[in-house]
Amino acid sequence: MKKRILFLLSLVFLSASLVAQTEVQQIEKLKADAAAEVEKNAVLGQQINDMLFSFSELGFQEWETFNYLTNLLEKQGFKVEKGIAGVPTAWIATWGSGKPVIALGSDVDCIPKASQKPGVAYQDPIVIGAPGHGEGHNSGQALNIISALALKKIMEREKIKGTIMLWPGIAEELVGTKAYYVRAGYFKNVDACIFTHVANNLGVGYGDSGGNGLVSVRFNFEGAAAHAAGAPWRGRSALDAVELMNIGWNFRREHLELTQRSHYVISDGGDQPNVVPSKASVWYYFRERTYPDIKKLFDKGIKTAEGAALMTDTKFTYEVLGSAWPGHFNKPMAEAMYENIRKVGLPKWTEDDQLLAKATQIELKAPKIEGLAVKLDTISLPSPTGPVNVMGRQLMAMGGGSDDIADISWTVPTIVLRYPSNIPGLPGHHWSNAISMATPIAHKGIVYGAKAEVMTLLDLLLKPEILKNSWEYYRTEQTKDLQYTPLVGEKDEPAITLNKKIMEEYAPKLKPFYYNPAKYKTYLDQLGIKYPTVRPDQKEEVQKLSEKK
Repeated sequence: MKKRILFLLSLVFLSASLVAQTEVQQIEKLKADAAAEVEKNAVLGQQINDMLFSFSELGFQEWETFNYLTNLLEKQGFKVEKGIAGVPTAWIATWGSGKPVIALGSDVDCIPKASQKPGVAYQDPIVIGAPGHGEGHNSGQALNIISALALKKIMEREKIKGTIMLWPGIAEELVGTKAYYVRAGYFKNVDACIFTHVANNLGVGYGDSGGNGLVSVRFNFEGAAAHAAGAPWRGRSALDAVELMNIGWNFRREHLELTQRSHYVISDGGDQPNVVPSKASVWYYFRERTYPDIKKLFDKGIKTAEGAALMTDTKFTYEVLGSAWPGHFNKPMAEAMYENIRKVGLPKWTEDDQLLAKATQIELKAPKIEGLAVKLDTISLPSPTGPVNVMGRQLMAMGGGSDDIADISWTVPTIVLRYPSNIPGLPGHHWSNAISMATPIAHKGIVYGAKAEVMTLLDLLLKPEILKNSWEYYRTEQTKDLQYTPLVGEKDEPAITLNKKIMEEYAPKLKPFYYNPAKYKTYLDQLGIKYPTVRPDQKEEVQKLSEKK
């Protein structure tokens, strides 16, 4: 009898094992089908990428991008809600029904004065002085959309329940909107979020991302105008207050934590020299590694402005223009994504792709002239691994840039998929970072990133344990001892007028260069650019480096 029971139990376990194995095989088959659908949508991805590149719109003024993407998604069967969270160019597009709800986001804005012809390995603007995609935000929505369309087809065919939610990072360069999306409740019922960001390799990470959070603040000073020569003693210069604030802050830097990074621009310095400026403004970013330290830095900024106002007998006010928390990303989701990244691998770069990359690296004096990545990154581990003791002071690891996707990462389990559409070793926020962004390098990176994303989306839909573990990590690890408190106040509103004057000046100049996919296969074709365009000395230097190897 005992042997019979053991035999029956072994049959049960064997049956369960075979069922589990079959389920894995079925999911892998669906992943292969989804990746094939992404390939079918590669031309659409290229067109979306090139179209957004040609628009070259700054934050809060992404109107051509808004109209193009929302119309495209509506035609593909998505329900689109426009003008969300008080941001006219923001939108949410959804398809499907029921749980889980998976959000796919990516930024869309560009950089001031970064206009650049794609595929040209030296500075050659499309429109001199105009904005351009000197980071590569034109590519992420292309990736997400072709991934979502591939998933949609599989979900329809297999009758898989769930909801896809697409959304844009408006004015990310100003860290201007995502905290408002959270405040408006758009992520309240979301189960997971995958964010995509351009990079030079295919990768993902989890835990503390190592970046800084920040608060973006404009200080406005008001004094009294007067004839600068005839009666200067009757004036109270708001510009003097701005300059004294900056002097005070720069002297104070020596006594600030090593982890802080702060910078400013004078956004209004008066009108003309012969009139004492009655109004002037300075715009600061205060960056730190933790929420409490960001608040302390902000408070010091307010005190410095107060001192400058006292010295000049002026008044001051301040307004928060944007914010971002330090990022923290989900471990179970990242591990699932990285397994799919390993299956997808990196694009197969051509000699022309590598020539453009190396010539650009030579032009920008990059630390290494190695071209495009040919080896996958490992999964990015949390940073810091622990506090660092410096002269008896426990410091967090040094931070750097900021991204307001972090506010969403503290609201719902989130990861950032990095995909290889840019050239390694460039300065960032620079015209050179636009060189690859409407070329085969960007187009291939989008397709490979979309494959990794759609495969991970299928994991999230068909393997409930991943979402369960993701929320467990979020509750017991990420938010166990730290709860999200917005850096924007209840009365703060999105700074939707920023960049308006710049785009009013440059949009008419850029419009003749908008991409026309009905007439031209690629934006390179429309601009008449031979790919790649490099100078003879750059090509010679690349050849010399190749011979040395």
